[in-house]
Amino acid sequence: MNVQSVLFDGFDPLDVIAPYEVLYAGSSASDGAVTVELVSAEGSREVISGTGGLALRATGAIDLERADLLMVPGASGRVGEPGEVPAEEAGAGEGKQDEFIPVLLGRTLTTGLPAFLKRAMADPRITVAAVCGGSLVLAMAGLLEGRHATTHHLGLDLLDATGARAVRARVVDDGDLITGAGVTSGLDLGLYLLEREVGPRIAHAVEELFSHERRGTVWRPRGRIPAAL
Repeated sequence: MNVQSVLFDGFDPLDVIAPYEVLYAGSSASDGAVTVELVSAEGSREVISGTGGLALRATGAIDLERADLLMVPGASGRVGEPGEVPAEEAGAGEGKQDEFIPVLLGRTLTTGLPAFLKRAMADPRITVAAVCGGSLVLAMAGLLEGRHATTHHLGLDLLDATGARAVRARVVDDGDLITGAGVTSGLDLGLYLLEREVGPRIAHAVEELFSHERRGTVWRPRGRIPAAL
């Protein structure tokens, strides 16, 4: 399983690093059955996160011919006060620290990333995963209509407004779309991907190595619909 984790300007570092470390450990535990790399829509470059100028290097461009799974993080920045309006529109001006998260997420729509995401979502060979606001990147690109997904609890209403079927769960498995909720859900998402793709023994070995127990039940659109509790 080749996993390509996407970097974009303003990304949230923990959204990237948490699943990256889990999947990298899964590679060691499975004798290389999993490979994971950092990529960007533009190719090899240093990408500045939205957290204190921390940067990670994309080692290459997104390559959908090789990818089995594409991982999309959210952004790190300001949530803003109720009623506060960003000083600039998404896509305008140069990036700077502490920008509004919706502006950072929206700015991805002005890059080459949405075209890659559209192709990945249409390719039955590729699973797309997203952590936190990464679901909103997909949703704002018009790719989640009618799909079950989750995101950070502050973004669930926005996710629902895009036509996605927002689920309040830590990890949501909708077949070839798997999404995680808040920032730390990247750990649980990574462990679930290992369990789903290379087996529970590998996932358990990494869980023990990290001393982290997955939280919550992975939500899937199957089984009986629960009555009101």
